[in-house]
Amino acid sequence: MSRSQIHRPPTQRSTAGDDSGCPILHVDMDAFYASVSLIERPDLVGQPVIIGGSGGRGVVLSATYEARALGIHSAMPMARARRMAPNAHIIAPDFRRYSEVSAGVMALFSAITPLVEPLSLDEAFLDVRGARRRMGSPAAIAQHIRDRVHDEQGITCSVGVAATKFVAKLASTLAKPDGMSVVPPDSVVEFLHPLPVSTLWGVGDRTAEQLRRLGLHTVGDVAATPPRTLRRVLGDAAGTHLADLAWGRDPRRVVPGEPERSVGAEETFAADVDDASVVVRELLRLSEKVAARMRSRGLVGRTVSIKVRFADFTTITRSRTLRDPTDVGRDVYRAAHELYGALDLQRARLRLIGVRVSGLREEESAPRQLILGETGPGWRDAELAVDRLTERFGADVVRPARLVEPPDGSM
Repeated sequence: MSRSQIHRPPTQRSTAGDDSGCPILHVDMDAFYASVSLIERPDLVGQPVIIGGSGGRGVVLSATYEARALGIHSAMPMARARRMAPNAHIIAPDFRRYSEVSAGVMALFSAITPLVEPLSLDEAFLDVRGARRRMGSPAAIAQHIRDRVHDEQGITCSVGVAATKFVAKLASTLAKPDGMSVVPPDSVVEFLHPLPVSTLWGVGDRTAEQLRRLGLHTVGDVAATPPRTLRRVLGDAAGTHLADLAWGRDPRRVVPGEPERSVGAEETFAADVDDASVVVRELLRLSEKVAARMRSRGLVGRTVSIKVRFADFTTITRSRTLRDPTDVGRDVYRAAHELYGALDLQRARLRLIGVRVSGLREEESAPRQLILGETGPGWRDAELAVDRLTERFGADVVRPARLVEPPDGSM
């Protein structure tokens, strides 16, 4: 069975119109983490699948549409998700694979236009007005993207095509899954006004409740309300913002994405931990994971931070800037360990620990400090070798001895 047979739904929804005034595309991968995870598990396609940690305090990272139909959604506690969908299959996330697929998708976007604004691993805005002569209309470019993403990556995406970022993003959301929606400028009001106020960008639960108390339930209701009334209730900035969006006005341009600002990982313990040796081992594991992610993206960084959340949910962070940029797990761990030790927490009960590296730059452009007296391969060479083994044989095939548990589970 080919990947196209596995992952392409039998029907693809496409709403088209006059796209001549629609240079903005919003491209969003469909159930990205779940779709990527299922590439290697075609036997689970069409079944409820949850991506996330299996521990008691794990959370849902993503879910297939079959699982979403059962009420499962991202950030839901895994314990609750398992109660709601006891027959769902649970797959541990593979962030290295997600980064690889995302890099392939973003490379495709960049080959079409230099005006690409990534929002996350799985979505981006594109301004394609400069690509029209070469590739055709915005709708044709959107369809080209959908076909290429499916053929090259084995997943599907939905695309909104419009004159503004706000309408394009909303159109892609309403086109899901595996759909395309074109909203011509002269159809924006007709498209927006029947929608609930919660679809307006920036309207969360609290703002939606304020609007409902005013009797405003749809975008059309907001559009019909004097802007001064909205400003009085919501404040000047928010009131003006919603008044503009309700009429489809959004002057923001597509801004090419900046390099990643940080790479991190964190772990919520299954039970509160007051054993420093357990915390230190977790710092080592997280440091190795963060460094591996940096190497996979060709990045190095100078500032190492730790995040500590206590049993009462109080959270603190500490950071240290290194003399030289690094992508070596040993360096990250040394800094993280020292930061944790300086807290002198004694027997404090911890709920979560995290490690992050910021101050990133491309590895190729970073000067590398030579160590006096060092000959032959160093720690970075060893970790690069581990990367190659992991890519070939899977995670945990090689790991620090301190992270290897004996058969009886004792340490």
